Amino acid sequence: MADYNTMELMIVTGSRELIPGASVAVGTGAPCAAAMLAQKTHAPDLLIIFEAGGIDPRLPEMPISVGDSRTIWKACQATSMTDTMEAFCRGMVDYTFLGGAQIDMYGNLNSTRIGPDHQKPKVRFPGSGGANDFGSFCWNMMVMTPQDSKRFAEKCDFITTPGYLKGGNSRDESGLPKGTGPYRIITNMAVFDFEPKSKRMRIISINPGYSEKDVQDNCGFELLKAKKIKDTHPPTQKELAVLREEVDPYRYVIGR
Repeated sequence: MADYNTMELMIVTGSRELIPGASVAVGTGAPCAAAMLAQKTHAPDLLIIFEAGGIDPRLPEMPISVGDSRTIWKACQATSMTDTMEAFCRGMVDYTFLGGAQIDMYGNLNSTRIGPDHQKPKVRFPGSGGANDFGSFCWNMMVMTPQDSKRFAEKCDFITTPGYLKGGNSRDESGLPKGTGPYRIITNMAVFDFEPKSKRMRIISINPGYSEKDVQDNCGFELLKAKKIKDTHPPTQKELAVLREEVDPYRYVIGR
């Protein structure tokens, strides 16, 4: 069995969701590592987009920001944020990875504040950046995050990035593009999707070393369960070798 850490498992699991020929908008860190791994293994024609303007680079190594010069290395375009955001709005981007301080059962994300008072919050976070645009207009929103009952909250203190809002058809009725929305939530414990009718978060696979009880106990709301919950496949030796030697040799991300 391959020896791996939690971050490596999450990155590998995320990379497997990216199919050949698709496009993905990423920031730095784990999402970028997942996209790079996919491009260097099963999806060499994966088109990677950075919000600052790098489109379809051949990343030589892990960039440290979305405006890093490495994000335009051998790229098809070195353009601007205006052009990348327009691509999202036009429905040209298949996947994106996001994160936040809180996520609720409908996949809404909070990266703005903790506490009821917006002017005097308990904790203030950086806010949206491009996250609202990514989550509103890319077809499939994915989240990679550690799991605990505070982060997985029954209700977000603030909705920075819309998921399925109040569930059901509420996202479509809000005016956001029909067919867009949260697709996968990848944590250290499990992988989730969203039940098609209610749009509530649902367990579809459980990571090695955890049980259904562990997953539910570390969540602040009741999770739905797929009819057949699978075991998350651990990283292969090949995936780990590429991740460690080509994607993140200095362990900027996988060393966390």
